[in-house]
Amino acid sequence: MSLFDLTGRVALVTGGNGGIGLGMARGLVACGARVVIAGRDTAKNAQAVAELGGDTAALKADMLDPATPAKLVEQVLAQAGGLDILVNNAGTNIRKAPHLVTDEEWAVVLDTNLTSLMRLTRAAYPALKASGRGRVINIGSMLSIFGVSFSPAYGASKGAVVQYTKSLAAAWAADGITANAILPGWIDTALTRRARQDVPTLHDSVLARTPAKRWGDPKDFAGIAAFLASDEAAFVTGTAIPVDGGYSTQG
Repeated sequence: MSLFDLTGRVALVTGGNGGIGLGMARGLVACGARVVIAGRDTAKNAQAVAELGGDTAALKADMLDPATPAKLVEQVLAQAGGLDILVNNAGTNIRKAPHLVTDEEWAVVLDTNLTSLMRLTRAAYPALKASGRGRVINIGSMLSIFGVSFSPAYGASKGAVVQYTKSLAAAWAADGITANAILPGWIDTALTRRARQDVPTLHDSVLARTPAKRWGDPKDFAGIAAFLASDEAAFVTGTAIPVDGGYSTQG
């Protein structure tokens, strides 16, 4: 038996068709979980399911639609018969100086990264409680630790995700549910590739500050997801764990 055995458990991973979400889904599948990924891009969903194999499924979902979270939980329960692990990974970013961010841009980032996460977690609560070993894994950011000039809305949303995670941990511990946040550093994904185009100095500055001297890889998230979802992490709740190659340790 694997130390982080997840056989018989059902996981829902939003934004699980690429990047960090797919990296976490790989770890959950490797430990025996039945994974349902949710994403807007049907083609990417199908590609991810083919790569993950096993008893993996995908659902098309637009997290900005207020009706989506409850519907998504209903679909997972209908297909898989339960929900034990919720990974809130869907997110977006708009890179602008604070004084240039419009109300509409602010709303898109906060609604995607925070409000939709809250709605889905709220909708999932009865199933997670019924599981008796529910796990909520929220994807925050190292920008919940410090700020950068070009991502004010993103930083605000991810800081709020960390505090929301702590509230979940305090409220739901009696129900056997743990809630933890993962704080990714600079990871090589489609989102950060666009950031490197927008900020030409970013690549060199990240390598200079990162003790590991590399960008992170989505594969770096397989283990932390499996651990936090497992029984071995039953007494770990309310934490915010950086996965950043040591970037956030540097002053």
